[in-house]
Amino acid sequence: MFKRLLKLPINGTSSIMLFGPRGTGKTSWIKANLPEALYLDLLDYHTYAPLAANPGRLENLIPPNFTNWIAIDEIQKIPDLLNEVHRLIEHKKLKFLLTGSSARTLRRSGVNLLAGRALRYNMHPLVMQEFPDQFQLEQVMQYGLLPAVITHAEPRKFLETYVQTYLREEVLQEGLTRNLGSFARFLEIASFSQGQVLNVAEIARELALNRLTVANYFDILDDLLLSTRLSPFTQRAKRKMIAHQKFYFFDIGVYKVLRPMGPLDSAAEADGAGLETLFLQSLSAINDYFELQYKIYFWRTQAGDEVDFVIYGPNGLYAFELKRSATITSKSLKGLKTFGEDYPEAQLYIVFSGKQKEYYGNITAIPLTEILLELPKLIGATTY
Repeated sequence: MFKRLLKLPINGTSSIMLFGPRGTGKTSWIKANLPEALYLDLLDYHTYAPLAANPGRLENLIPPNFTNWIAIDEIQKIPDLLNEVHRLIEHKKLKFLLTGSSARTLRRSGVNLLAGRALRYNMHPLVMQEFPDQFQLEQVMQYGLLPAVITHAEPRKFLETYVQTYLREEVLQEGLTRNLGSFARFLEIASFSQGQVLNVAEIARELALNRLTVANYFDILDDLLLSTRLSPFTQRAKRKMIAHQKFYFFDIGVYKVLRPMGPLDSAAEADGAGLETLFLQSLSAINDYFELQYKIYFWRTQAGDEVDFVIYGPNGLYAFELKRSATITSKSLKGLKTFGEDYPEAQLYIVFSGKQKEYYGNITAIPLTEILLELPKLIGATTY
């Protein structure tokens, strides 16, 4: 039911590696766009077991003189299979579309990622452009943009199961950590760092764990494509900048289900981080799907001036500040104004909960749903 923006060069001759978290729609994309492909699902035990025992059996599953695509889902389950794929690309000139929800296992196993013989792409959760008529902001702010969440009768239950499945199948079975209980507690604590400058030492103290252990936990999240970290924008910096990164889970719904809410927790704080998450995941998807080549940063001076997101690339420099409020105040514009003084070539936007655009000198205020819909054109996606 979703018309995905992802375009893969399926009419070309190069093999493809498609990475993305579980549940973002990689399998659905393959079945919709490559219905004639030979499809092998490594989450299916009957497919997984013989190939895990002997990766060389892959060739026996391919019909003679086969010229269509061979799609292998969740390739990280059998890292050694990549060597066989590599051989078949070289000697049989076969085309593979390989999907994965983790690059960690592949790297740790020492396999080469096809030595540049496969083009790499990323699949993200949904963006507004992929289901504009069904997009409901309140539901998205609560449950996120995984495709199954949008159509599920019990989205909260689905998300809880989703997180538990990741813990069981990715973290525990692949031996990424020996202490699943500590890792589960870490996920909860990490949710309080959503949209915040990351202080690994402080989190380690709260968990009573070694700092290196916690740092490794964050690396696991990155490698499983469950999170991202943004670096501060320091190009041509005129002020003293902070050095630490900001942390985000990849989807607002996953963040919300991990974030515990009790009587002492601030709904406004949680929703503020959620708003940033929604914008970031949309920005990341648009950047990848249209190959805009932006780097995504944040900006914060040691004096406390900040901008939530800065993107910098061939199409220019843009700064975005997000506010839950429906009104714009001089205080909410301060960070953007300061950034604009240092970078007069930047295009400045404040995203808010108002109903129509407003203008404050060189700063444009845009309602959230409007900027989510206009984002591709706004940042230079000429093919949209």
